[in-house]
Amino acid sequence: MKKTDEKYQAYIQILKEELVPAMGCTEPIALAYAGAKAREVLGCVPNKVLVEASGSIIKNVKSVIVPNTNHLKGIPAAVTAGIIAGKAEKELEVIAEVTPDEIEQMITFLKETPITVEHIDQGITFDIVLTLYKEDSYAKVRIANYHTNIVHIEKDGEVIFNIPVEGENEEGLTDRSLLDMKSIWNFINTVDVVDIKEVIGRQIEYNTAIADEGLRGDYGANIGSVLLSAYGDDVRTRAKARAAAGSDARMNGCELPVIINAGSGNQGMTCSLPVLEYAKELNVTEEKKYRALALSNLTAIHQKTGIGRLSAYCGAVSAGAAAGAGIAYLCGGGYEEVIHTVVNALAIVSGMVCDGAKASCAAKIAASVDAGILGYNMYLNGQQFYAGDGIVTKGVEATIQNIGRLGKEGMRETNEEIIKMMIGE
Repeated sequence: MKKTDEKYQAYIQILKEELVPAMGCTEPIALAYAGAKAREVLGCVPNKVLVEASGSIIKNVKSVIVPNTNHLKGIPAAVTAGIIAGKAEKELEVIAEVTPDEIEQMITFLKETPITVEHIDQGITFDIVLTLYKEDSYAKVRIANYHTNIVHIEKDGEVIFNIPVEGENEEGLTDRSLLDMKSIWNFINTVDVVDIKEVIGRQIEYNTAIADEGLRGDYGANIGSVLLSAYGDDVRTRAKARAAAGSDARMNGCELPVIINAGSGNQGMTCSLPVLEYAKELNVTEEKKYRALALSNLTAIHQKTGIGRLSAYCGAVSAGAAAGAGIAYLCGGGYEEVIHTVVNALAIVSGMVCDGAKASCAAKIAASVDAGILGYNMYLNGQQFYAGDGIVTKGVEATIQNIGRLGKEGMRETNEEIIKMMIGE
């Protein structure tokens, strides 16, 4: 693939769009971002708040700790953090800089301010409408389809900004339909590493730091530490443990940023940290490490394109399969090894549900990474799943399409039932 090719430039741009820093779980941070922006528009701290959110937002915010809030949890806490301490221009790092005084203000605000949360269904899986009130004045902000996509701003009856929301389209982003496994393979083998060094290098730095912190500290169920204690420190266990440890920390209030993938920090860690662990074990060149990470990241994004940002389908599954692809490449595998690794991994764990962001995400990550590694070792040993084995069909692209159909359409009712369970309906 040449630099002048459309796909070459598109793939570079997709990596830049997707591999961005985020402080904390991205759905609470999207709410904080909306809070910061709405307060900016209102011009003062409100005395009443209305949060209208789609079910998938409610599901993913209910149980996760919001960073830099002294362990506050849930939708009111996330919105409050943005209102009191958010800097909207920092987007997914909106509450990266919070003072102790601001945390005290958050606690007071939560005690004294009516905050109403309503479940809405406007046909959009990712949908946040936040309205702040101060006496007779109000400001409204809507975010739709992805975490920083503000589509509507309104103040006191005047529409300041509006982008029509036409279904679940990701307005303003590079066309993800340009992704396919054969082209991704060609890209990672021909890309000038200089073109991806900054964006991948930042992923290495940020995600390594939070994995280290997850293993040092006491976060959630400490899945990373449990894995190492129970199963030893061979590379396969380390690969799972470091990805899990990053999630342990991130789901439970760690104040370090991560580099996300497909809108998710857990997915960003899952498709990078196991690959980094194998790169270290195999002592590969820096160039090969960067190519492996580009392969893993783009493979994860490709799978998520059909599924959507939020679903009842656990995103760790696609990221774990992608990590398996990166590991297969590091171990000397070619295109056939890579695509069969992905298909095998998807056949193993593609029934795992997403029941929101919380401590158990770390364990799901470990299982998904294990499936990725097993998928590669199956192919090394002459074993694979064939077309007709459940949702596996002929060809990697057709199988990925099936996964997209399963995650987006097939699990729609599952998602609704999960949401009902979580909100007590």
